[in-house]
Amino acid sequence: MAKKKVNPLDFDALLKDINAEFPTVQVLDEKGKIVNEDLMPDLTDEELVQLMTDMVWSRVLDQRSTALNRQGRLGFFAPTAGQEASQLASQFAMDKEDVLLPGYRDVPQLIKHGLPLTQAFLWSRGHAAGNEYKQDLKALPPQIIIGAQYVQAAGVALGLKKRGKANVAYTYTGDGGSSQGDFYEGINFAGAYKANAVFFIQNNGYAISTPREKQTAATTLAQKGIAAGIPSIQVDGMDPLAVYQVTKAARDWAVAGNGPVLIETLTFRYGPHTLSGDDPTRYRTKDIEDEWHGKDPLTRFRIYLTEKGLWSEEKEEAIIEQTKEEIKEAIKAADATPKQKVSDFLKNMFEVTPKTTQEQIDIYEAKESK
Repeated sequence: MAKKKVNPLDFDALLKDINAEFPTVQVLDEKGKIVNEDLMPDLTDEELVQLMTDMVWSRVLDQRSTALNRQGRLGFFAPTAGQEASQLASQFAMDKEDVLLPGYRDVPQLIKHGLPLTQAFLWSRGHAAGNEYKQDLKALPPQIIIGAQYVQAAGVALGLKKRGKANVAYTYTGDGGSSQGDFYEGINFAGAYKANAVFFIQNNGYAISTPREKQTAATTLAQKGIAAGIPSIQVDGMDPLAVYQVTKAARDWAVAGNGPVLIETLTFRYGPHTLSGDDPTRYRTKDIEDEWHGKDPLTRFRIYLTEKGLWSEEKEEAIIEQTKEEIKEAIKAADATPKQKVSDFLKNMFEVTPKTTQEQIDIYEAKESK
């Protein structure tokens, strides 16, 4: 029987075809049960425990950073609670020689990639020492300009390809970032040159206070990759096993010379957009928050590992206390770092200091020495 021809002018049918291509990948459901054995990642028991450890560490870091901010001991901070699977499970699939280009909410990945916690705190305070990375740290400081890291990642990814490196550049933005011009420019450039990149859209539902459904008519954010001709996929961003498996497959694809991949993770930030004045209770209902708390990535992974005999309340408590001590020592070291002076800012402005700037440096150094 001949296949029925689709009317090429039936725009509604064309749109439905596109939207149907992006089912959400899930391995571990909200009850901690494996629902897709075929996609179960090949992780050892030790690796599964380490991934959970990283996620618990991140949740504690979020809680303590919030408290430190409220005490006036930390500067800019973008909460991460709820996004542990999206952030740490994707990071877990990467190599130390891969290059991370984070956004301002991606500090946990940056620390796990090798940035000392003290430097992360200094960056939050706006201290120049927070940006002085060791040469072996394959990363750039967190990008504040929404979406700009996508353009940077495309360039770094092309550089890796031209140098014959079996590594990727990877970067993250939020659902709001996918509405920026830099987002499309980055994926388009990387796609055109088949550069070694993995792009993440962490769809946490709100671009500050703007709901995701009000910023684009696209049914999924993953499908935006179609325009750039790159493979794109949507994954349950509260499921660490699915996030890891999708990321690993995307990385393997990119380092094999096939070009970039775009991954949309469906996740949720429990806290405000940042601690700089945002109040999520003004634009999110309690029902929405309760729904997402029921999908908590730590809860489902905890159930799964406990049933496998790999996790316990005692183990988690020990990790929490260890993390608190790590944070205590890091903030103490940040407090001991010499404070910046006006003359320091002027010295950092140029590689070769102009005469007029040097005159200003001399003036301020004289004032600062008194």
